[in-house]
Amino acid sequence: MRTPHVAPHAAPHVVVVMGVAGTGKTTIGPLLAARLGVPYAEGDDFHPQANITKMSAGTPLDDEDRWPWLDAIGTWAHERAGRGGVVSCSALKRSYRDRLRAAAPGLVFVHLTGSRELIEDRMGHRQGHFMPTALLDSQFATLEPLRADEAGVAVDVSGSPEEITARATGALGDLSAPAR
Repeated sequence: MRTPHVAPHAAPHVVVVMGVAGTGKTTIGPLLAARLGVPYAEGDDFHPQANITKMSAGTPLDDEDRWPWLDAIGTWAHERAGRGGVVSCSALKRSYRDRLRAAAPGLVFVHLTGSRELIEDRMGHRQGHFMPTALLDSQFATLEPLRADEAGVAVDVSGSPEEITARATGALGDLSAPAR
């Protein structure tokens, strides 16, 4: 009798939920983490106070502002390697994602996508967030969508948070297992 081949248990992904402000990273991230059974980290919590002050004043961050923030997120992701986790981070440019991957090579990205109109409407209804709607244009201007050579999936943000999370979970399930 032949013994069936059993694939080795794959380590859970460390996932970055990315996209422009207002796509729902802070809503979808914790829901996705709960579905995957891994911890969630809010990317905004990694910003130094100077970045929050700058964005609250309606001034976009420049790359020099972002490097320490990305490095802090990369450190968290590296520490979760092999155990899984979900972190929200706009990760708008390829160079930002490359920097995150340099710290945590097995990262997988879930790019939350949607029309500018939908995202602006959602931003207009949120309470207590430091990112003003006025910065949305700079976010879209900066955005470099995932490329074919980047591990990740694009997920449309139309529908309820539960529907979006289900789409993200399904899309992640279609990816190959992370390297050990």
